[in-house]
Amino acid sequence: MLAPTPGQAWIHGLGLIGIGADAPTARIAADLGEQTVGVMTGATAAGGFRSIGEADIFDMEYWSLEQAKLGKAASPPFRGRVVLVTGAAGAIGQAIVHAFKTNGASVFLVDRDADALERKLEKIGRDAGGIVLDLATETAAQHAVEACVKRFGGLDIAISNAGAAWTGEMASLPETTLRKSFELNFFAHHHLAQAAVAVMRAQGRGGQLLFNVSKQAVNPGKGFGAYGLPKAATFFLVRQLALELGGDGIRVNGVNADRIRSGLLTDAFIAERAQARGIDADTYMAGNLLKREVEACHVADAFAALARAERTTGHVMTVDGGNVEASLR
Repeated sequence: MLAPTPGQAWIHGLGLIGIGADAPTARIAADLGEQTVGVMTGATAAGGFRSIGEADIFDMEYWSLEQAKLGKAASPPFRGRVVLVTGAAGAIGQAIVHAFKTNGASVFLVDRDADALERKLEKIGRDAGGIVLDLATETAAQHAVEACVKRFGGLDIAISNAGAAWTGEMASLPETTLRKSFELNFFAHHHLAQAAVAVMRAQGRGGQLLFNVSKQAVNPGKGFGAYGLPKAATFFLVRQLALELGGDGIRVNGVNADRIRSGLLTDAFIAERAQARGIDADTYMAGNLLKREVEACHVADAFAALARAERTTGHVMTVDGGNVEASLR
């Protein structure tokens, strides 16, 4: 039996609604509905419109050659899933969006850079959604989740990726700097989790929370205490949420990445670090056991792998090419 779900619905006062497993499929269904209305209108004006009978409709739907053709198309792993990504306009965020979008997800982008977000949305197309927000503000996470639900009707996977690095020696670091870092690198993650969990519990079908942690959470670097401290708290948040949300079917995992070219690790910063070590930039970026640079796409692949690991929660996956000092213990 084919899926009995209708492909279209007419809602009085609203109009024709396309229904599908994801946004592109629903849009195509709506487009076909509009075309059909045009045909019916034209036929009526020309003398009358009559639909074929139910028996003929059945034969068309269950025609073996048609079913053989449709059956060859494998359903992508995240089809029908709504995925919210914060920090979506940055290097890692864009890679995450691409990884989930190409695997069938309906993606909702959140970033504070309006121009960068607009460029990314234009590149993706009209099947995505997004909102400009500074997640360091108190109610931003709630607004982000509400906008996602309004756009797609729900939320299945929340990827808390936004972050920024403040530097300075802890002995002389201004308290205002540390508090700013905690607002974005810990509380923004916590607030997003709270807002997402409320929706997932209301939906009653589980869900996933994924966090971008950091090597700094387990292997502190000199001058990066303002970044590492809230990231360490976020690392603990992953474990705590996993403990508390398992009964709701909500899985919680994280990715621990290092040395990724992004807003946190600029070309100028890479050149400075490489020069201090007496090596070139490429050698610095490949300073791991595999001797290969880790790219944003590798981090995105880790998020996608965790999202597909249906029996995994409370886990943090390391993506750094191999760094014994940062190994999780």
